[in-house]
Amino acid sequence: MNALPDCDVLVLGAGVAGMTAALEAARTRRVVLATKTVLGDGSTRAAQGGIAVATGADDVGAHVADTLAAGAGLTDPAAARAFCADGPVAVRVLAERGVAFDRDGEGRWALGLEAAHSRARVLHAGGDRTGAAVSAALAAAVRRSAVTVLEDAFLLDLVLEDGPAGRTVVGADLLLADAGAPGGERELRLRAGAVVLATGGAGQLFSRTSNPAVATGDGVAAAWRAGAQLGDLEMYQFHPTVAALGHGSAFLVSEAVRGEGALLLDAAGHRFMPALDPRAELAPRDVVARGVAAAVAAHGGRPALLDATGVAARLGVPFAQRFPGIDRLCREAGLDPATEPVPVTPAAHYWMGGVRTDLDGRTSLPGLWAAGEVACTGLHGANRLASNSLLEALVAGGRVAAATARGGGPARFPGDELVQLTGPSVPVASHVPRREVQAVMTEHAGLVRDGAGLEVAAKLLTPGEAPLQLGAGPADGVPRSTREDAGLLLAARLLVAAATAREDSLGAHFRCDHPHPPATARRRTFRRIP
Repeated sequence: MNALPDCDVLVLGAGVAGMTAALEAARTRRVVLATKTVLGDGSTRAAQGGIAVATGADDVGAHVADTLAAGAGLTDPAAARAFCADGPVAVRVLAERGVAFDRDGEGRWALGLEAAHSRARVLHAGGDRTGAAVSAALAAAVRRSAVTVLEDAFLLDLVLEDGPAGRTVVGADLLLADAGAPGGERELRLRAGAVVLATGGAGQLFSRTSNPAVATGDGVAAAWRAGAQLGDLEMYQFHPTVAALGHGSAFLVSEAVRGEGALLLDAAGHRFMPALDPRAELAPRDVVARGVAAAVAAHGGRPALLDATGVAARLGVPFAQRFPGIDRLCREAGLDPATEPVPVTPAAHYWMGGVRTDLDGRTSLPGLWAAGEVACTGLHGANRLASNSLLEALVAGGRVAAATARGGGPARFPGDELVQLTGPSVPVASHVPRREVQAVMTEHAGLVRDGAGLEVAAKLLTPGEAPLQLGAGPADGVPRSTREDAGLLLAARLLVAAATAREDSLGAHFRCDHPHPPATARRRTFRRIP
């Protein structure tokens, strides 16, 4: 297997968390950033929403309170304080790197209101194209920097060696596109003093998702195979309003549209959210998503309607000026959102669980850090507050870069309830086709779950034939698609096991057979039994 020269920091993933970590670490160290497709691709670029950030000392406390309230008792207060307090400085650095945030008529950064926020504090760029603006600015900064970029580099596995602190992550095995190699790909082992996972989420677990095609849970699967502890895996957030305009038109309709006054109607034109929650359309996402799903079911599967026809009058500017991306996508599908409601349904959006980390991104494995959606810091709890994801990724990138410079041992999570899993303990093959995995997860482990359905899912996701052992050495010609599907299947089995273990309902994890929340919510860390 070939090898590049050793680097100080290897960052896996090129969203806002990965690129921020790489840029900060490269101030003093040799950094390699490896990305699955091209620099800047992924969920960050697709993000329509903005960055939630406190605008003053008084708002930091309010932002923390809103984050804790949305998290349904599972958010770590220390994480909420740390990320909300660090947000203003991190955003200013982002602006210095070229992100032009939208401004109001007086030249100040414009602040939007989104669900479960007690006040307007969400920054946007390009109206509803914040993610694209952030991604482009960071990608340009990375290309100007000393960071070495490897594109089209798929994560095969983490490399482990025995060290003073136990099994230590010392690098990663990657599969790179190479037209001159057999099968068009070659393997590369890259060693590093610190490895940072920033590989994003796993929306492709479900049939309907706002995530791009690259969101297949690669980092979570690799971390589990390496023996890292994972946290809160049952907590998967579904966005309430993804457009349902026919094939090829399943795009997100930002929370900010409801923040600007759009209303949710059922297929008969009846507004239903005020009867479900006093905050109506601006209730926490899990509440709104289940409300939309119930409205869809009550009308034979016909989508709900997001009525944004009054937004322009409220704002005093055309809908297309405030939401140019959404307007364009709707018009391409033959609909004018300024004059007619947009059909919407819920869709998988954000995995709040992931590789368990402390506030500096340290994992339970020495040498391994994690940041962004792949990580579980405790900030989001059981229900992520709108626009806290870009905030977390941005702040975490900087914190991880600083932590890798300091070094130190693995993280411990004494306050978590430890759950040992014997089921998904080894890599599995992709002989369950991806579409079947998605169908099983959507029906039995999606927005609403129950014990019987989770039991069915576990059986369907654990076929009897002999598994292909992945993660035990070179790929030996196994194609990238097979390995990607294997990781996705492993992630599905992990989520189902976690959802089975939590027999009560909490935030995004709703069990219709046990609909009430526990008296005391505890975070859960999952450890593989060797």
